[in-house]
Amino acid sequence: MKIAFLTSGGNAPCLSSSIARLLYNYNKSGNKIEAYGYINGFSGLLRGEKISLPINLTDSDYENLYKMGGSLIGNSRIKLTNKQDCIDKKLINKDQDPLKVASEQLIKDKIDILHPIGGDDTNSTARDLANYIKSKGIDITLVGIPKTIDNDIYPVKQSLGASSAAESGAMFFNNIVNENNMSPRQLIVHEVMGRNSGWLTAYTAKIYNDILDRKKNSLENLNLKPIHSLDRFKIHALYVPEESYNFTIELDRLEKVMDNIGCLNIFISEGAFLKEISNEMESKGNKINKDAFGHIQLDSIDTGKWISKRISDKINIQRVLIQKSGYFARSSAPNSEDLEYIFKICDFAFKQALDGNSGVAGVDERSDQLSCIDFNLIKGDKGLDIDSKWYLNMIKEIKA
Repeated sequence: MKIAFLTSGGNAPCLSSSIARLLYNYNKSGNKIEAYGYINGFSGLLRGEKISLPINLTDSDYENLYKMGGSLIGNSRIKLTNKQDCIDKKLINKDQDPLKVASEQLIKDKIDILHPIGGDDTNSTARDLANYIKSKGIDITLVGIPKTIDNDIYPVKQSLGASSAAESGAMFFNNIVNENNMSPRQLIVHEVMGRNSGWLTAYTAKIYNDILDRKKNSLENLNLKPIHSLDRFKIHALYVPEESYNFTIELDRLEKVMDNIGCLNIFISEGAFLKEISNEMESKGNKINKDAFGHIQLDSIDTGKWISKRISDKINIQRVLIQKSGYFARSSAPNSEDLEYIFKICDFAFKQALDGNSGVAGVDERSDQLSCIDFNLIKGDKGLDIDSKWYLNMIKEIKA
């Protein structure tokens, strides 16, 4: 039996560990297994570039792989139905169909099971491939693993890697916040990844608040006010794509905070105010780049700089510090909570693959059951639930 893996889209703290856990299951299955990884995701599949993956490892070897960040086999952003993009990237010739090239490569490599590991774009591309394979009567099973630090895949209840990225982002800010004593009237903007979902920004803030709660007594007992007061470490504003904001009221509130404690700590999703920022850029004649899936490339949208200017135009700020935790967070190793969840999903995915069931392995939020979800149901941009109790309580505390 030949098993293949590919990882696609952005980095996440679950890629290597998911591959390792699936390899572990296949190793223990008693079947004769050959395992391969397509280098750089669908790009490697189109090029026929793959590497052999070790199967007969010791438990200690697997444990080491579980703790690795990043991907063992590399990622890329390729949409198999975007023919022109595949041509531009020199992955296919002009007279070729990417779906046909990909499926023929799987046949050539005699792959029985393919595990695509990625977010909604990866799994929608896997859907296109699975549907093409099925239409041609080809017998290959595809079982996707849902990873994304945004936690924005519908109807998957929880994406792999999301909680680890949030924890790492909170640890990142727990260090950065100490900069607010380096200057009077300082603004710190913590920009967090997330295009259309503010979940990662909000959950990073929640975990940071938990860290701050554990430091509360020691900070208060020091009695070093005003320069080292608890208020200077708190989050003073949080902005996510799902919310709308009245900046006349908001800037008045923030100015009072600055006047009272001498600093501001802002959490913002990189996708917040995306429409406003892109409209401003286009009005100035600036080009906005998009990826193969039609998404605005957020590296070209400097959300942190935009919000800092908007605040600084109204409030007297002596120093601005913009810090982005995204690459630090998404490149981290999985935490213990995530690793337990990775095992749960990958163990289930392994069983589904052996049974010949194609789909995405995950907890279906509609039933709250572990399921092999039909690829055709997978969608992106599942937003943060801004009516959830934990979120509302946090926002109330921030604005108190």
